[in-house]
Amino acid sequence: MILKLMICFIAGIGAGLGTGFAGMSAAAVISPMLITFLGLPAYEAVGIALASDVLASAVSAWTYGKNKNLDIRNGTVMMAAVLLFTLVGSFAASKVPNTTMGSFSVFMTLLLGIKFIVKPVMTTKETMNAVSGKKRMIQSIISGTVVGFICGFIGAGGGMMMLLILTGVLGYELKTAVGTSVFIMTFTAFTGAVSHFAIGGMPDLWCLIFCVASTLLWARIAARFANKASAVTLNRATGVVLAVLGVAILVVNAIK
Repeated sequence: MILKLMICFIAGIGAGLGTGFAGMSAAAVISPMLITFLGLPAYEAVGIALASDVLASAVSAWTYGKNKNLDIRNGTVMMAAVLLFTLVGSFAASKVPNTTMGSFSVFMTLLLGIKFIVKPVMTTKETMNAVSGKKRMIQSIISGTVVGFICGFIGAGGGMMMLLILTGVLGYELKTAVGTSVFIMTFTAFTGAVSHFAIGGMPDLWCLIFCVASTLLWARIAARFANKASAVTLNRATGVVLAVLGVAILVVNAIK
């Protein structure tokens, strides 16, 4: 039980910091930890990770929203497109053999972390809000379609892809990008967790409780810090967290 608590707590630290700082999916951190060190089946581990993601993303989105760093209108549009085209991507993947890219999200996490350190996002809210509402809506639909299809097709990278597109393509400033990303992830993670538990049954209860609690705690801490930090500090903190998590996940995967 002590080992289970320690592994889940450590996994929750990484997942919570990744969620609160960068809208990263907890599945990228928690799943390999539970599989490698506790021997949980992959399907069960992913279900626990997605369940951990729900509350962590929700509390992060609430924190960002309270600080006016959340675009609910366009986030809702993007979320609908992501959910729909994840199903389309999953169906397409079932028709094409050997399309798995298991390391995709890991390398994206590492590279995105380095990107934030070397080339920070310094877009202001004034610049972001200068884009017309119609153009932003169209961009949100197209971006959600792309993210959803790719996630459904290769099964990875949702949170990181949303952050990359929100900052690099849609021109969001970093705090609003993360806030909108975790808002979307709340609903996508809930959908994924419910489907996993419905298909695979309830997971290890203690692992579920420990992971959810730890992820929630650290996501709350990270989100509060992120909303008070300057743009430069947030870019550096986000970059360091993502880079460290990317390396850590690569190490954990190498141990398997």
